[in-house]
Amino acid sequence: MHQIGVVGLSYRHAGIDDVARLSIPKADLEARLPALRAALGVSELLYLGTCNRVEILFATHEEPAGDLRQAALEQLTAGRSLSGQASRLLRAWAGESALEHVLLLACGLDSAQAGEREIAAQLRAAWEAARAAGTSGPMLDRLIGEALGMANRVRRLQTATEAPSLADIAAARVLEHMGNSRGVVALIGVSPMTRRCGLALHRAGVPLLIVNRSLPPAAELAASVSGRAVPLEQFRQQPEAVGALVLAAGGSEPVLDGRSLRLLAVKAPLAIDFGVPPNVDPEEARGAGIMRIGMRELVQEVQERRVTELLRLAPVRAAIDERLARLREEMATRAIGPQLAELRGSFERIATHELDRALGAELRSLTGDQRGAIRDWTSRLAHRLAHLPIAGLRAAAVHASPEAMEAFFREAHLHRTLDAEDAAAAATEAPAPGEPLP
Repeated sequence: MHQIGVVGLSYRHAGIDDVARLSIPKADLEARLPALRAALGVSELLYLGTCNRVEILFATHEEPAGDLRQAALEQLTAGRSLSGQASRLLRAWAGESALEHVLLLACGLDSAQAGEREIAAQLRAAWEAARAAGTSGPMLDRLIGEALGMANRVRRLQTATEAPSLADIAAARVLEHMGNSRGVVALIGVSPMTRRCGLALHRAGVPLLIVNRSLPPAAELAASVSGRAVPLEQFRQQPEAVGALVLAAGGSEPVLDGRSLRLLAVKAPLAIDFGVPPNVDPEEARGAGIMRIGMRELVQEVQERRVTELLRLAPVRAAIDERLARLREEMATRAIGPQLAELRGSFERIATHELDRALGAELRSLTGDQRGAIRDWTSRLAHRLAHLPIAGLRAAAVHASPEAMEAFFREAHLHRTLDAEDAAAAATEAPAPGEPLP
C-alpha cells in the first residue's frame, strides 16, 4: 500500500484563490499529464481538478516516492518558484491513508457539501483523462475502480436520503432570486454541476438556455431539460436577456468579459459562478451591476451544516471502514507476493537439496518407486511447513511497515537458494556411504 499516494489541496485548508492558481485547464491535461508524471518520477498519475480541490493521485512500482509536494507545486504553477510554500499549500497522503482519502473523496465525505454525488462523476472524468493521456495504469485503475464501486454502493445505501449538493444550493438561490418570475436561466458549461442544477430548475418549470464552447454537448443537455442550446461565442457577442446565470466552464480565463456582462445586466441577473479560476471576474460583475456568488460563498454556506450531514452519513463511513479493512489486507499481501513466492520456493529448494543428499547417502538403497514416493512426500511437507510463516507474514503485513517486512526477508535469509558454500558444508557433514547415521 505504500506504492499509492496523493498530493494536493482543497477548500479544507486552502483558499479558493489557491485552488484556482494551481488548477490545470481541462484543454491542457492530455499534454501536461505525461510531463507531470515524469517530473514527479512516478509510474502512474491522475489529476483531479474541481471547483474546490486540486489533487494528484499517483502510484509507484518501486520504492515510495517520498515527499512530492515541492515538485508538484512547481509543476502546477508552470515552473514559477514558490520556495517554502509547498508545505503550506499542499497536503500529502501515502499508503493506507491515501487509499482511505480516495474512498472518502469518491463517496462525498471529503466534499464541502458532505455526501454530494457530483464528485464521483468528476473522479471518473479525471480517470478517463488520465487513461487518454496514457498516465493511468493497473494500480490506479484498480484504485479508482474500487473508489467508484464504493460510491455506487453508498448511493444504494442512501437512496432515501440523498444529500443536497452545491448544485442544489445554487438552484435554490436562483429560484429565490427570481421569485414568481420564470424567466430564462443560462447554464454556461456542461459539467456535473450544471447538469444537476439544470435538472433541479427544469423540475421547477424554469426555461433553460445551455451555453457551451462546443455545441453538441450543449444540445444533448438541452434535450434532457427541454431547453435550447447556443455556442458560447454567440452568447458572448449577443447575450440573451436572462434572469440568472450558472457558470461551470473550464479554462484559465473568464468566459464572459465586461462587455457581455453589461449587456446581460439589463435584467439584473444573478450569477452563480462555480468556475475555478472564476468564469466571471468579480470586479467586472460588480461594475456591471450583477450580483455574483462564487465558490467561496457557496462553501461557507454548506460548512455551517457539515457536522449535521456527517452524522447522518455515519453508516457510509462504517461501510468505507469495512471495505478499507478488506483492501488493506489484500493490498498488503499483494505487495509482498513476490517475496512470499520466493519464500515458498526456498523451502522447496532446501527440502529438495536435503533429499538429494540423503538419496546419495543413507537412502541410496531405495528403489525407483520408493524414491518417487519420498520425493512427493518431501514436496508436500515443504509446502505444509512454508504455509506457517507465509500465513503469519500475510497477517503481519497488514500492520507492519514495508521496512519491517523487508528486514524479515533480508535477515532471515530464507529467500536465497543454498549456494555453493552451503552445499559444500552439507556434503562435509553428510556421512560417507556405508557409515552409520549419527
